[in-house]
Amino acid sequence: MPRYMAVAIVLTLIGFAIIGKALYIMTVKKQYWTEVADRLKRDSVSVKPVRGNILSCDGQLMASSIPEYRIFIDFQAAAFEKDDSLWLSKVDSVCEGLSKIFPLTANEFKVLFDKGRQKVNGNGTVGARHWPIWPKRIDYNTYTEVKKLPFFNMPRFKSGFHEEEFNSRRRPFGSLAQRTVGGMYGAKDSAYFGLELSYDSVLRGTPGITGRRKVLNKYMNIPVTMPIDGGDIVTTIDVNMQDLAERALLDELKLINGEMGVVILMEVETGDVKAIVNMQRYYDKQGDPYYAETVNSAISYRCEPGSVFKVASFLVALDDELSIGGSKIDTSYVIHTGCGVMPMYGREMKDHNWRRGGYGDINMARTLEVSSNIGVSHVIDKIYHDQAERYVKGLHRIGIAEDLKLQNILPGYRPPIIRMPHRKKNGRYDDNWYATTLPWMSIGYETQIAPINTVTFYNAIANNGKMMRPRFVKQVMKNGEVIKEFPPEVIKESIAKPKALKTMQTILEHVVSQGLGRKAGSKHFKVAGKTGTAQVSQGKAGYKSGTVQYWLSFAGYFPADNPRYSCIVCLKKSGLPASGGGMSGVVFHQIAEGVMAHNLKMSVKDAHDELSVVIPDVKGGNAKDANYVLGKLGINKHVTPAEEQTKENITPNVVGMGAKDAVYLLESRGLRVKLHGRGKVKKQSYPAGRTILKGCECVLTLE
Repeated sequence: MPRYMAVAIVLTLIGFAIIGKALYIMTVKKQYWTEVADRLKRDSVSVKPVRGNILSCDGQLMASSIPEYRIFIDFQAAAFEKDDSLWLSKVDSVCEGLSKIFPLTANEFKVLFDKGRQKVNGNGTVGARHWPIWPKRIDYNTYTEVKKLPFFNMPRFKSGFHEEEFNSRRRPFGSLAQRTVGGMYGAKDSAYFGLELSYDSVLRGTPGITGRRKVLNKYMNIPVTMPIDGGDIVTTIDVNMQDLAERALLDELKLINGEMGVVILMEVETGDVKAIVNMQRYYDKQGDPYYAETVNSAISYRCEPGSVFKVASFLVALDDELSIGGSKIDTSYVIHTGCGVMPMYGREMKDHNWRRGGYGDINMARTLEVSSNIGVSHVIDKIYHDQAERYVKGLHRIGIAEDLKLQNILPGYRPPIIRMPHRKKNGRYDDNWYATTLPWMSIGYETQIAPINTVTFYNAIANNGKMMRPRFVKQVMKNGEVIKEFPPEVIKESIAKPKALKTMQTILEHVVSQGLGRKAGSKHFKVAGKTGTAQVSQGKAGYKSGTVQYWLSFAGYFPADNPRYSCIVCLKKSGLPASGGGMSGVVFHQIAEGVMAHNLKMSVKDAHDELSVVIPDVKGGNAKDANYVLGKLGINKHVTPAEEQTKENITPNVVGMGAKDAVYLLESRGLRVKLHGRGKVKKQSYPAGRTILKGCECVLTLE
């Protein structure tokens, strides 16, 4: 025990000594060690590469990295060490210059600088070493303007002017396809969703290393390893189609007060996703609704698809070439739907027009045209009631249950859930498979499928059975050269027999021409597709808890006689009225006509005969470019710079211009521009002809 006590006392004394020494270093010697830390410099520093761009299919920037800066002044720099007379002689001109660049007065800047000069630091010194000149990040052009000001244009160690550089990620098209393009996480520059995340290893590049050497009391950066900039990825997204789809969906959501909307537009031959829109309704602080892309519901929102699933059920039956009671299953097979209500295993199956007496006797083709629940469930139950495994295997065979394996391309993808029945030893189905499961599954309930799977299935029908994997990225490029290709990928060479596919193509065309999908059609080209209206389950509360929610959809392709694009439109809303054909079909119609109009190739010569004279209205803008275009069109009209309002201090009239030209013209003269809306400039808040005060804001309203 004496030896134990001696050891314990010694260890206790050592512990107190350590704590005492630590307190001594933290207090008495704090300034000394702080100065030592300030003198130490890293031998090498990491150099960040430039992150690659994300481009649309035609090469337009959808996400790009641009430099941004935060600017500071060190009030302990050489110019302030002994005699700050140089600063005092320049401070007024510096503040005047800053007031022309930023929306603060010269006096406000002077007060700001005085606070920085008088600040007492922790080590007792006076004068902030990292005093912000402006609290926010600025772009490169603004940074160069500040750097040209008196005093700030001197060497850094003398004036104390210094900056922090950031690589800021910007999307030139704003929120367009933002959930698919993806985003970066703040100052950490970490990708956290969309293509930014899945292709982060390609985009981010490889950091370099710069060695630091002290030469003549100055540190010099000596490159050791040069950074390798990230590659660019070329997506399949078409900006014009994306904008068209977004506008059409938003207009309908606002009209019906919808809660959520999804649009996917796909190229039939390649599986290229040309547009993908995900809109969710939110409310601002005033309680007003607005729509934003926050979740990629097109790939992640699994739900019961409703009547668009009936096409899969009938395609399985047609492909199996079975019969009922000796009658072969084809488009002529007659189904007795009665008055629109049919009892099925203790529950009632109803058609949408059951209150109007139902459809009576109709054939299989007409069953899909009018989307009869009784007709579809009756056929599938009669054929597959005792062989439900064959029906579910058929769904897998035709691709509606296919896992598209998009998890590595777009994080968040969720594959379909379609239950497979299992039998007990006695030959009966297990307790999770009820007599009503098969009839209700055949019309789009008791399954969970995301919109991307449904449109991929319809795309395969349009592509004569060849199922393509949805493609979002076509190429990886570096310095203008393609370094990696992502060719179209075939999932299934054929989802069904040619005869069954041809029959289904004809039925889908008739759904639009003479069925419930009329509003999705067009007078100018043929459209094929299927409507869908399903009640949304509220979990344990069932389908009719409180206000009933509906999932409305239309899936199809166009032009039907030579399919080029497939598309699905899904809307989620509460309460009646609710119609897949009358609501989602309208959006499909607008997208289809807009896409086909965009693809028309017309020449200027086709618009007039050789005797007519066409002189376009030339708006204010770049006279040199305007004259070049007019010359190429063979139009004898010359735009002179006098038509451009060339005085640099006078606000030009930009009404009627495109956003790009208007922003360039105004910002090149010192104004700061904000845009509201899309299209051409309808109104400018800073009137034309007024003398420009640099740094003032001009709001442009676009329509």
